[in-house]
Amino acid sequence: MKTALVIMAAGLGSRFGGGIKQLEPVGPNGEIIMDYSVYDAVCAGFDKIVFVIRRDIEAAFRQAIGHRIEAVCAARGVEVAYAYQSLEDVPAGFSVPEGRTKPWGTGQAVLAAKAVLDGPFAVINADDYYGKEAFRRFHRFLTQEVGPGKYCMAGFVLKNTLSENGGVTRGLCQVDEQGYLTDVVETRDILSTPEGPRVGGAAIDPASIVSMNMWGLDAHFLQILEEGFRTFFQTQVAREPLTAEYLLPIYMGGLLREGKVSVKVLPTNDKWFGFTYREDKPMVVENFRRLIESGAYREKLFG
Repeated sequence: MKTALVIMAAGLGSRFGGGIKQLEPVGPNGEIIMDYSVYDAVCAGFDKIVFVIRRDIEAAFRQAIGHRIEAVCAARGVEVAYAYQSLEDVPAGFSVPEGRTKPWGTGQAVLAAKAVLDGPFAVINADDYYGKEAFRRFHRFLTQEVGPGKYCMAGFVLKNTLSENGGVTRGLCQVDEQGYLTDVVETRDILSTPEGPRVGGAAIDPASIVSMNMWGLDAHFLQILEEGFRTFFQTQVAREPLTAEYLLPIYMGGLLREGKVSVKVLPTNDKWFGFTYREDKPMVVENFRRLIESGAYREKLFG
């Protein structure tokens, strides 16, 4: 049974100012953030990569990364698979509300990969850099501890995840003394200010633990997620047909409050960086340059 990395790469990137942000080159040889995530995952022991994309970006995606990663992974005995997130893929008995154009969110993105997953897997965003430590800890958890209802999440320090170019959305976490997640609250427009992070003028502890949508799950969770997607349509879509989103952190928070799952927080001190705004690109490029200079990566990533 393979340990898979599911990379959610179907986002529209509306705040990125046009183009497909997941495909922006950031490395010295045109590498994109996903290249580094795949590299770190394979080095950590993951042996399957699943890209969740949209059909309309498939050609550009395969040209920019797919064909290259397929060759790299094949040489290392790592499987590559594709899954497709679609607005029209809704639970049986439901239809897409008239006028709806917004995708259904990260919960549906994970569900899109159901057909190609049969064991433990990690989930990440395509446009976020998570660092080596998180992948090593995740692989260890997924091969030794994961099971039905027993999952994990990478816990990042809030101050290490902010953008200097505008507000960001983060899952603010509550963690108990044993290191387990008790609640996660999706919080929008967290600003980095000289006085520290703030939301609507209110200060937030910069040492707060946040979710960056890196989860460790198993095939059993997909059944739970599918049941939740139907409930989501019966409730939230019925109330907000054009804007409701099935977001993984929000759904996970609900499961935690109901006592249906446990989520172990795997803390990481690595500094997150990624794309929220186009103005973030120089910072991302500079961070990778420094990592290469420090010896964390080779200049030609896959050698």
